[in-house]
Amino acid sequence: MSEIIIGIDLGTTNSEVAVVENGQTTVIGDESTKIVPSVVGIAEDGSVLVGEAARNQYALYPERTIKSIKRRMGTDQSVEMAGKEYQPQEISAIILKHLKTQAEQYLGQSVSKAVITVPAYFNDAQRQATKEAGVIAGLEVMRIINEPTSAALSYDITHHQRQNVLVYDLGGGTFDVSAVKMEDDIVEVVATHGNNQLGGDDFDQKIIDHIVYQFNTENSIDVTTSLKSMARITRAAEQAKCLLSSQPYVTIAEEYLYEKDGQPIHLNLELSRLDYENLITDYVEETLESVHIALKDAGLTVSDIDQILLVGGSTRTPLVRERLEELFDKQPRGDINPDLCVAMGAAVQGAMIAGLDVSAILVDVTPYTFGTSAAGMLDGIPTFDRYVPIIHKNSPIPLTKSEAFQTMHDSQESVEVRVFQGENPLASENIEIGSFHVEGLSKVPAGNIVVLQFAMDLNGVLEVTAKEKKTGLEKSIAIDNAISRFEGQQMDEAKQRIGEMFDGITDIEQKASAYNSESSQQHRVVQAKALVEKAERIMDNASPEDKEDMVNMIESINDAIANNNTESLTASMEELSDIMYYLES
Repeated sequence: MSEIIIGIDLGTTNSEVAVVENGQTTVIGDESTKIVPSVVGIAEDGSVLVGEAARNQYALYPERTIKSIKRRMGTDQSVEMAGKEYQPQEISAIILKHLKTQAEQYLGQSVSKAVITVPAYFNDAQRQATKEAGVIAGLEVMRIINEPTSAALSYDITHHQRQNVLVYDLGGGTFDVSAVKMEDDIVEVVATHGNNQLGGDDFDQKIIDHIVYQFNTENSIDVTTSLKSMARITRAAEQAKCLLSSQPYVTIAEEYLYEKDGQPIHLNLELSRLDYENLITDYVEETLESVHIALKDAGLTVSDIDQILLVGGSTRTPLVRERLEELFDKQPRGDINPDLCVAMGAAVQGAMIAGLDVSAILVDVTPYTFGTSAAGMLDGIPTFDRYVPIIHKNSPIPLTKSEAFQTMHDSQESVEVRVFQGENPLASENIEIGSFHVEGLSKVPAGNIVVLQFAMDLNGVLEVTAKEKKTGLEKSIAIDNAISRFEGQQMDEAKQRIGEMFDGITDIEQKASAYNSESSQQHRVVQAKALVEKAERIMDNASPEDKEDMVNMIESINDAIANNNTESLTASMEELSDIMYYLES
């Protein structure tokens, strides 16, 4: 029996897990959805919330909830949740551990290996951070695969005629586009471009800014001073964006959003699709600029593209599809759920690694140029701040490239090797991702040759080796370690810290079932507290009799929460909802 390697799409807004079984790709989910919101929270009792339960908590307790952590991956920017500091890798690890548990429940066995996807334009630090999150979650990350590449695998596995395909991937927090050539069993990515800080979150922010401006102007206040009000506006903006994909107008309404001079202020605002599209036009045009760059890098024109594959939930935006259709004069394909196709492709890649009979060969590329500014001479010219590319952008991986440098001084015994990522001709204008010294060089005249070798593996991890040609003296560095945020004891502590959040049940099915049950219960508690909060706001408008009934029901809800009595909680919520319904009618 082949080992099981699951495929995970760790997204900014949503995440999914999939597996290949009996030649079929299955996205694993619960009874209601296959999509897990990439939101993590800590409930009042200290338990961890992941997915829908955490997203529901966000509007009430934003200080206990973290969303869009993917945008911080690869940085040292910690986040605070329920009064404690967490690194981005730890928050992502909680999501991955939840998906791992979900897969184990479905499969009925433990899972320890995964293929995880990242945006094609993720840099080395972001890729390594993603790998570290997998390790913290208890997963051996078999491969990091680019999201557009993964999506291409999910759309079509076998192609008998050569096709040029454009994969347009617009997710919640990132955008990238890849030009892909498909023929027979070969899926070859030939060029990629994008922006790892552009996505649906930016579309949301435009709506949020619009709401805030209108609300503040009409009421002469600054609603941004209220964390809870802004959390509710954020949720309303996200809902409005989704509705505008299918409706020409949407009403954004939030009762008792803010209080001024003791008086409640309500939000009621209509937003048209046309106004929304005007807000985001610049972002959409920026994605099309990336499309042209990717095509140019691939040596293709618009007319050369046979198919356009849509990936990521934000591609549901009508303006995106309209602009792509105008540009290519053909209908983009969205027949596979754009939220699920990346996870499906990752599962296909996992099946390939596991040795299953999946008829596809994947050829991926590096999205960046990697080089050096090692002090020395190249072709008789001092390098200094000159950027010397060694691995060029859009080179197929894995690959190894070498370049010879010479020392600048007589009897020079050491040289510093600095490794950069980027496209600027000045090294200092690119991102430095690692450095090391080679010491003990031969005491010979200037011009002693040092060969620098760059080797990049299938995960996009770079190893740099410097070797003195005369003696074979060698020094190397693996860039994933150079930029690692978690090493040794720090990694062990992170694994223990996240593991403790999920401790208590060891049996796989019981653990997964209990975890889902706990999330469902926490979801119910969050809903109950929101209902109580709303009831308390409108209680002054109730008759004495109704007010007394509402007070009794609120007490019953609080008692049910305290005693963890699900049946009583549900009944009390229904009764309170009935009273409020007639008050609001």
